[in-house]
Order: sequence, then C-alpha cells, then structure tokens
Amino acid sequence: MFNLKELLKKTDFTNEEIIFLLGLKDPEQCKLLQEEAYRRTTALMGNKVYYRGLIECSNICTSNCRYCGIRKDNHQVRRYEMTKQEIIDQAVWAARNGYASICLQAGERRDEKFISFIEECLREIHKQTVSDVLPDGVGVTLSLGEQTKEVYERWAVASGNRSNLRYLARFETSNADLFSMLHSAKGKYEKILDHRLECLKYLKECGYQVGTGVMIGIPGQTLKDLCMDIRMFQQVDADMIGMGPYLMSEEADLESLGQMENKALFQLSLNMIAVTRLVMGNINIAAATALQVLHPEGREIAIEYGCNVIMPNLSPTKFREGYQLYDHKPGLNDDPFHFGLHLEERIQSRGREVGWNESGSSRKWLMKQEKQEQLPC
Repeated sequence: MFNLKELLKKTDFTNEEIIFLLGLKDPEQCKLLQEEAYRRTTALMGNKVYYRGLIECSNICTSNCRYCGIRKDNHQVRRYEMTKQEIIDQAVWAARNGYASICLQAGERRDEKFISFIEECLREIHKQTVSDVLPDGVGVTLSLGEQTKEVYERWAVASGNRSNLRYLARFETSNADLFSMLHSAKGKYEKILDHRLECLKYLKECGYQVGTGVMIGIPGQTLKDLCMDIRMFQQVDADMIGMGPYLMSEEADLESLGQMENKALFQLSLNMIAVTRLVMGNINIAAATALQVLHPEGREIAIEYGCNVIMPNLSPTKFREGYQLYDHKPGLNDDPFHFGLHLEERIQSRGREVGWNESGSSRKWLMKQEKQEQLPC
C-alpha cells in the first residue's frame, strides 16, 4: 500500500503507482488527488482556462467505428454538411467574441473534394479573422481523422497561423485488442492502431501542436490499460490531451456491451484527468462535454481535477442534433453568446479565469519551440 500524501509529491511515477492513483475511490483520497492536480495545474499552466470554439462542420463519415453515433452504417441519422460561408461565419463570430481559437470537427473523409473544401475554409478563416487583437488570425484546431502527411501539410499551410495550429487525433486505447474491438467493422477505412500513431508522427513533423486522447471505461478496459494509455501519451510526446468517458450510443454497434455505472465512470474519468496532469505536466487537457452526461457540472469539476481547456459548441443549433457521437449529448440548444458568458461564471466559481483573446498554447509546446529557435543554424 502506498502513502498517498507522499506519493502525490512525486513528479515521476511507476506503473504501479499510476494504477493505484487511477483506482482511488475513497472520497477523502480522491479529494487529495484533486487538490494536488489543481495545484500542479496552477503552478505549471497558470490560472486560466482557454476556449476552443467547436464547429461541427459535417456528420458525413466514411468510417464505421462501432461506438460512434454517426458511423457510416447508421442510417437513422440525418446527414448534413455546413456550407463554407456558415463555417466562416461561426469562425469570425468566435474571433470577434474573444475566442482566440476554434476547432473544426467532422466525420472522417479522405476525398479530394472534402480536403480542398477544408483548405478553402482555412484560408478564408485566416483572411477574415486577422485583426489588431488577433494579428495572426484566430487559432485553429482540426479534428478530421486520419489523413496523409501531404494533406496535413496542405491544411497547415492554408491555416496561415502555424504558431496557433493544433490537431486532435485520439487513439482511443493503446490496447490493440480493445482498439480492434472498437474498430472491427469491415470497410475501406478499417482502423489500425499503428496507423493512428503514425498519423500523430506526421502531425508533429508538420508542426502541429499534437493532441490525442482515449476513452475511459471501455467495456473490458482495465486500470493497467489506462496506465499504458498515459505511457502512450508520453511516447508520442503529446502537447494536449482530449479524453472522456465511454458512453453508449443507441445507433452504434456496441450497445449490448453496456456501460459502466455513471458515478463510478465519472470518478474514474476524473482520476484519469488528474493522473495525466501529474504525469504529463505542462500540457493542455480539455474538459470533455461528455462529462456533463454523467454530472450536470462535469466540465467544471474536471477543471478542478486538472483541465485547462473547454470547447463550447458554436455550431448552428439546427445541425447539433445530427452530431451526437453518444446518447444524451448536452447543450443541443445552447446559444453561443449567452452560454459562453454563463460558462465563464461557472469557471470563475472554480477559481479560474477565461483566457479571452489568448491562444492558450501548451507550455510544453512553447518550451520546445523556444529550444528550437535557440539552436544554431
């Protein structure tokens, strides 16, 4: 048995120590973990939480990930694709309302029409969001799945703002058997874990701030698996992490496997956030919207456990019902302006401030950039 108070003083952890921390259930012990994660976040990342305005561009998907509500073979969902002008309008609104960064997310496609469409959107977003407040334009996070290195580079060039450019590509689980179970549907784009990791390598080579993450509570997943996920975060040298609980979707292909009980799943998710903060240090960690399904203040509590990024949904409300990756997704009717202000009040109630008009790049990535600039030519 470990001495928890002494363990929480460490910055380098063994696998056994990580597994112990992930498995904490006693409220007093969980509180100690939460307090140290919060303190460590303040010391390493400051006191601010950064917004990434989420724009869900399209729910058209060529993949059949078995857990996902917008998988290709779900014929119940009404498919949509935002126009270029609709996407640009939301990005410009974000830039004018204090969001220094947006996130473009969509179902997975690799056709040239889609690739060029995103490229055009990025160019125009950059052009229309350059201002005295944002001299390099609004920052961009892309979450558009597995692509070739050439495509990643095209999008990076089109963004016009490599200093505030991110990509989120979660590997979902480092356990190859679990990964195969999640993505075992047959199809042209059947997923392979090694390929997902290769994409993370390409993104780093193209200069993106590399984000990845996992699902927590996958049926059959163990604490050891989650520990190995954290080790994979270290291995890929992630700059940011976006992860959340495994939630069922009635229109997916894994409903029969069920879902962990909500209270236990919520605490496990919080533990995973906190331990990731303790192990990974000065990276960005996003508070997943999915946590709101498990607790009405899920994202705010996640801030107390070490998160410093939130992604308010800026998608037009008419599209939101069609972009439900899991059941009971919250915020389908939230107005972006009033929701953003209300969210700020809730963030302030947790002792944090919103970093309005600030890119909020991970300090780990910034430090790496400084070292590169100091290298002799």
